[in-house]
This record gives sequence, structure tokens and C-alpha cells, in this order.
Amino acid sequence: MDTVKKSIEVDVPVSTAYNQWTQFEEFPKFMKGVEEVRQLSDRRLHWRAEFAGVKREWDAEIIEQMPDKRIAWRSTSGPTNNGLVMFESIDGDRCRVTMEVQYDPQGLLENVADKLGFLSRHVETELKDFKEFIESRGKETGAWRGQIFEKEQPPEHYAGE
Repeated sequence: MDTVKKSIEVDVPVSTAYNQWTQFEEFPKFMKGVEEVRQLSDRRLHWRAEFAGVKREWDAEIIEQMPDKRIAWRSTSGPTNNGLVMFESIDGDRCRVTMEVQYDPQGLLENVADKLGFLSRHVETELKDFKEFIESRGKETGAWRGQIFEKEQPPEHYAGE
């Protein structure tokens, strides 16, 4: 499984960036290739996308969500992909958004695209498009501030946060 990690600084408060990222059904507005994201429950999402002419559908499960800090997911059907988006305040009006994606390329086309760095550039473009989207609005389209942990209790390293 390959991993891509990219970061971008965004000129909005960390809570604004985080709140927008929780609006999964809005992703097609700034993620090229994503045709639809349906939120089936607090934890479950259904994705429909087309990348490099290949249509894909998959389900994903949010395994960790901490307001203003992080959202982690893993696919439960379709192509294998896992990810994490982290939010870090730089100062009151700026933040850093870091996205890490793990994926398993399928077939010749995806393996060639992987070797050519397609996913790396795609993640970088998604972050730039997110930055443009949220900065042009100046505020989020909605928010969900709930917490999700893979197990019922938060991991030890989050105690007291």
C-alpha cells in the first residue's frame, strides 16, 4: 500500500476549515473527480468518483473524528484506501490542513498512474481547491462537531484533550 501526505496553509481559523471538512456531501464542489458523496450515518459514507476515466464507487467508515484536530477513515468496500486529515492552528486566522492517504492501486492503469505521481498531484490539487473554496466563502457551509473513535473510548494519547 502506498502513502501520500500533503499540507497546505489556509487563511481561515482552524474551526472553519474543520467544520467545512465535516460537510462530506459538499466535496464535489472542490474535489475534482468526486461526483457524489452521500453521508449514510455519522460514521458511514458512500463515494462515487471518476479518476483518469475510471469510475469507482466505494463505502468508507470514519474511524476517528476529533473537532478541530483530525478525521480518519478507511474504505469498507471497493478500492482499498485509508486516510487522515489533520487540522492545526497557526494563529487565530490561519491553519494548516494536512491530508495523508494510503491506497492500493488496482490494475495496469492505476499502477502506471501511481508510478507517475498522479495521486500525489491529485491530493495536492484537492487541498489547493479546498483552500480556494473555503477562503472565497470565508465561512463554512455547515458543521458537525461530534467525536468518533474506532472503539468506544478515546485512545490514551487523547486523554485530556
